[in-house]
Amino acid sequence: MAENVALDPVDLHILRLLQNDARTTYRDLAAQVGVAPSTCLDRVARLRRSGVILGHELRLDPAKLGRGLQALLSVQLRPHRRELVGPFVERVRALPESRALFHLAGPDDYLVHVAVADTADLQRLVLDEFTSRREVARVETRLIFQQWECGPLLPPAHGGSSAS
Repeated sequence: MAENVALDPVDLHILRLLQNDARTTYRDLAAQVGVAPSTCLDRVARLRRSGVILGHELRLDPAKLGRGLQALLSVQLRPHRRELVGPFVERVRALPESRALFHLAGPDDYLVHVAVADTADLQRLVLDEFTSRREVARVETRLIFQQWECGPLLPPAHGGSSAS
């Protein structure tokens, strides 16, 4: 289980600002938080080392890149054993169509979010990369009609305090 990291109000303020715009410069970030740029740089570096900040990502529009059809694949393995799980996870993560992979409890072992060109591409992916694997017992496909981003992990500070 992951260990919590102690965060003070300045750390939380930095994180709130970065989650809304990860491209904010350290100078601008420091000015908004009320610390020196070197202090801000040190704090962000500590947040990275401690694993609170996992990285920065660029979000792309799959449809504009020729992958306008997205789906969720519920996958059940047979048997669900460690020696099969590792290679399965590695292969799915390496697929260019894979957007996210979740290991689940319940009747399905994995949920895979994929982005493909069209239904023929989805069929090819399911048949060639999933049901052809000896450890895959079942794949159930659900098309995604629309997707919404949800709120930030850290909600806005209450009370208007500049330090949180």
